[in-house]
Amino acid sequence: MSLPTRQQVALAVKAIEGKKGEDVVILEMDRSSGAFTDYFVVCSGTNPRQIQAIADDVQKNLGEAGQRPNSVEGYSQAEWVLLDYVDFVLHVFSERARKFYDLERLWKSARKLAPANLMKRTLTRNPAAKKKIKKGIKRSSGAAKRASRRSSSRATKGARKKK
Repeated sequence: MSLPTRQQVALAVKAIEGKKGEDVVILEMDRSSGAFTDYFVVCSGTNPRQIQAIADDVQKNLGEAGQRPNSVEGYSQAEWVLLDYVDFVLHVFSERARKFYDLERLWKSARKLAPANLMKRTLTRNPAAKKKIKKGIKRSSGAAKRASRRSSSRATKGARKKK
């Protein structure tokens, strides 16, 4: 059983913070942007050893939860380490590489999430769609109640006929 994506990202962020990763940014990718994943987690390390330690700790924490990266790139150079967990991608940069690639600017359509807000569940960003979802839930629960009443009334009618 796999963890929901937001919980996986939260575990990764906890590991990053545990290894003193700097400037952690979580980008929730816009579905219309053509992104190949749901989230980017971007952080910086001050030296190659710290960058590798962050990547190691993320892999360890998620590995204990049964999650393994689909691919790992850049680990030996430790200038930019990428861990691809399919539903989210972790980028651990040196300060110089992060400024050069500037992923936050490149994916500016993505919504930035603070680590504290990560576990807050949002159904959708569109308020009109939220109302439709709520109405649909109310209608479906009302229909279920009516069906339940019909079946119970049929059962009592059947019991009366048998007597």
